[in-house]
Amino acid sequence: MKHQLRKIVFPTAGLGTRFLPATKASPKEMLTIVDKPLIQYGVEEALAAGMDEIIMVTGRGKRAIEDHFDISAELEANLKAAGKEALYQEVSRVARMAEVIYVRQKQALGLGHAVSCAAHWVGDEPFGVVLADELIIAEKPVMQQLREVFEKTGRSVIGLMRVPMEMVSRYGVVAAVEENDLLRLTDMVEKPQPADAPSDLAIIGRYIFTPRLFELLEETKPGKGGEIQLTDAVARLAKEEPVYGVLIEGNRFDAGNPMGFLMANAELGARHPQFGGEFSNFLRNLLQNN
Repeated sequence: MKHQLRKIVFPTAGLGTRFLPATKASPKEMLTIVDKPLIQYGVEEALAAGMDEIIMVTGRGKRAIEDHFDISAELEANLKAAGKEALYQEVSRVARMAEVIYVRQKQALGLGHAVSCAAHWVGDEPFGVVLADELIIAEKPVMQQLREVFEKTGRSVIGLMRVPMEMVSRYGVVAAVEENDLLRLTDMVEKPQPADAPSDLAIIGRYIFTPRLFELLEETKPGKGGEIQLTDAVARLAKEEPVYGVLIEGNRFDAGNPMGFLMANAELGARHPQFGGEFSNFLRNLLQNN
């Protein structure tokens, strides 16, 4: 029986060191882009793509994520009693938007290990993976862009974008060939030097995998930094069965670092339906006066 694509994994156990001291006691996934935490953008993207069985891989100090997606009866009652209907509706919606399972990654052994922590809950079904600090604003949700290729092929799909060659050492980078109007991945390297990079096609934090990936992750030895690299397991998967890449359409922000975070706040602030106009005027005046 063919399984529907409904499960999606959010690795959220990272320490967020690029944002210290802000993340000393608060998860980076709860940093706010305008009026929503980063993790909520990712969950809403998944839901818009029909992936509503959410598995959060967490670690120590991540309780705020669980609280955010939980029902706060006292807060809801206070908002309702105060006549703050719009805020009540939004808080209620967030708490009820999805059922979420929380799994602990007890040791920081890398992204590949974090994904493997969800194996029991995914089972033998295909599944998505979203890295929430990769914020992508797109007319068509990025996970939906990947899903369309998955439904056409039944194979694993990875989100890609082109980057300047001098920046490839920040990413996993793929080699690919064209196959029936699709990009089939033939190899991938984690954070190569420009001279060693197979292309300028960088992996962004959006994936759909067949369950075979979990077996390969179990066999994957620690790579760069002594961590179990997701890229190493995906490279092996691509040698066993087709793995496709999708050049994503949308604006991507690396909101896991301060500059990307500021840029994301500026863009989404300027687009905000309530105060975007006033904020845009403020930015224009700020630039003119400096």
